[in-house]
Amino acid sequence: MRALLMALMAVLTFVAPAAVARQTSSLNAGWVFKREDVAAAARPDFDDKTWLKVTLPHTFNAGDGADGGTYYRGAGWYRKALDLKALAARDRLYLQFDGAALVTEVFVNGARIGRHDGGYSTFRFDITSAVKAGQNLIAVRVDNAAWPHIAPLGGDFTIFGGLYRGVSLIQTSDAGFDLLDHGSPGVAVTATLNARREAQLNIVTSLRNSRKGTANLIVRTRVFSEGREVLALSKGARLRAGQTLQLTQAGIIVRPRLWNGRIDPHLYNIVTEVSEDRGLLDRVVIPFGVRTVEFDANRGLLLNGQPYAVHGVNLHASRSGVGAAMTNTDISEDFDMLDELGVTGVRLVHYPHAQRAYEEADRRGILILTEVPVNSVVADTQSFRTNAAQQVRELIRQNINHPSVIAWGLGNEVYATEPHVANILMELNNVAIEEDDTRPTIYAHCCQADNDPKAMQSQLIGFNRYFGWYADEFAKMGTWADGFHKVFPEKPFAVTEYGAGGSAGHQQEPAGRTDPPSGWHP
Repeated sequence: MRALLMALMAVLTFVAPAAVARQTSSLNAGWVFKREDVAAAARPDFDDKTWLKVTLPHTFNAGDGADGGTYYRGAGWYRKALDLKALAARDRLYLQFDGAALVTEVFVNGARIGRHDGGYSTFRFDITSAVKAGQNLIAVRVDNAAWPHIAPLGGDFTIFGGLYRGVSLIQTSDAGFDLLDHGSPGVAVTATLNARREAQLNIVTSLRNSRKGTANLIVRTRVFSEGREVLALSKGARLRAGQTLQLTQAGIIVRPRLWNGRIDPHLYNIVTEVSEDRGLLDRVVIPFGVRTVEFDANRGLLLNGQPYAVHGVNLHASRSGVGAAMTNTDISEDFDMLDELGVTGVRLVHYPHAQRAYEEADRRGILILTEVPVNSVVADTQSFRTNAAQQVRELIRQNINHPSVIAWGLGNEVYATEPHVANILMELNNVAIEEDDTRPTIYAHCCQADNDPKAMQSQLIGFNRYFGWYADEFAKMGTWADGFHKVFPEKPFAVTEYGAGGSAGHQQEPAGRTDPPSGWHP
């Protein structure tokens, strides 16, 4: 008995650390900042005592970018001291940036770690080889200048520069989830309903082995509904040194409770653990929902097979006084106001938003359109096409688990009509379908013929049509919509923008039709 007790104690002592296989720490506090390009700012011994002390999220355009006019577009530097304990032999350390615009270069202890091109998605860097026990120095150069290969190249919104979303430090094992997979959470769940109305789950886990030798991993997946386990799966994977792998599992939930919009936004939790013989390596918990969404050219949008009325607003991610540096509390307050409006759908414009926005939509049952910032202008270059495709992949891999997301947006109001525009949108459409064939694509079109080639590349069309504002009368919108449906009876479409400008500071009696270019919008 004593021998058995000692053996059990040994097992418990060994397994206990597995419960904290991943440690995530916020790095939002304790930064200093300078809004200019400082040549030596990456050096650990650089004197930054006169720099501005800031807490993230932070943008260097909170003031000059608020009115839509001219604002600073260029480089800014952030620096932060970080005290670290010595890493265990099999630990890896990652920096996660939830959003920084537009080009971000990261240095640790003077060593250049990497660069990310794009302003609105999560990205990570492995900094393991650059850190040491004791004091470390993180330096980040962020540049929101116009870059010819990075969308957006145009648009009527401010490109808020800086570390305008949070930064965190992730410590985990050297084998487990692939934290360098386009900022994804490491697990992607898609659900469909079969003929028996069972939920068929396809679960893809992204794995990475950063070791110098082979890793024999076990991926255990469990699905919970309100604390009750409804599915359990397990599968092994053997990864060579330095290998990445996407491991697929499939399972069925009998009699699933559907995510049903505002009526019942039920969420499941999927718990995925990566382990080996010696114990747990990493663990993630991700909410997801089971639902079907169909876009029928005759019946409209069908949620779980039933017509579902969609009405709502377009939402930018910025606020007076802070610009794009919104906290999670700010975002939740925005969704409280959307609740008061009674929306059933929201279009997140014109770029990927912070994860809190999608999480709020999931739990409140609000349908979401979300899009990449291919806006107004595109460049007919390979570098632009490559970066736009990267931004599509980031959008989808980071948000595929959100049941609120009903379509992937490829862009908004590209004005040029040359053939390369339609070709670029076609390429992005193909990337989106390759990433996720369970949701359609949509492009928000304006300013040319309804059937312009660029409008026909996505699976759905979103029309930005301001009847009664720029031209025509509002009452003609229905006639126009009926006319398009008659000519293209199989093409689903939506009105993604409409309405008129208005200012609480402009008053006029009696009211009359507004002239948009006048700047007087009562």
